[in-house]
Amino acid sequence: MTVTATTSLTRPIDVFADILCPFTHVGLRRFVTARKARQSSRRLHVRAWPLELVNGAPLDRELVAREIAALRASVAPDLFAGFATGIWPSTSIPAFGLAAAAYEIDDRVGEVVSLALREALFEDGLDIAAIATLEEIGGRFGVAVPDTSANEAAVRADWAAGRLLGVKGSPHFYVDGRDWFCPGLIVEHDANGFVIHDAGKRVEEFLAVALA
Repeated sequence: MTVTATTSLTRPIDVFADILCPFTHVGLRRFVTARKARQSSRRLHVRAWPLELVNGAPLDRELVAREIAALRASVAPDLFAGFATGIWPSTSIPAFGLAAAAYEIDDRVGEVVSLALREALFEDGLDIAAIATLEEIGGRFGVAVPDTSANEAAVRADWAAGRLLGVKGSPHFYVDGRDWFCPGLIVEHDANGFVIHDAGKRVEEFLAVALA
């Protein structure tokens, strides 16, 4: 029998994030683009950081709209095509549950479902809390939609793990004993709202470690 050694690049990168977070949508898309350019195969394990539990309520659409406007004006002009006219979900818990069920199959399926959920929300304007949407996404990748109790258990398990690690917010990446909170963006506030810049050197440092 041949035993394959486990290296850092075969272990997925843990990311704690909310599905409704636009900063995460940008960060994950950028990571996937960089991974392809660097010909890496390292996967992301996108875990639930449920802001509706952390903050006591789901992310407000108006707040997200301001964040998206700032992102489109600076670093992501081509993203969020479906947000303005799309349906804003009342909760992210069922979508988190589908992603967790996908990761039970393997890291590849988990990652593609996590990305597909955000694509459906931000680019296609779909309600990712609706069972029909979840069934369509899950069906593409052979993932059955879990029941409500399984969703809640999966989300709370990730939330507890994130609290133990000291997650600051969404997205927070953990790579081989190091961590980066929102490594690709510098988010500032002024009298008019959000000002967002590319993180430059910091994101390059992150990618050098994550995709070495």
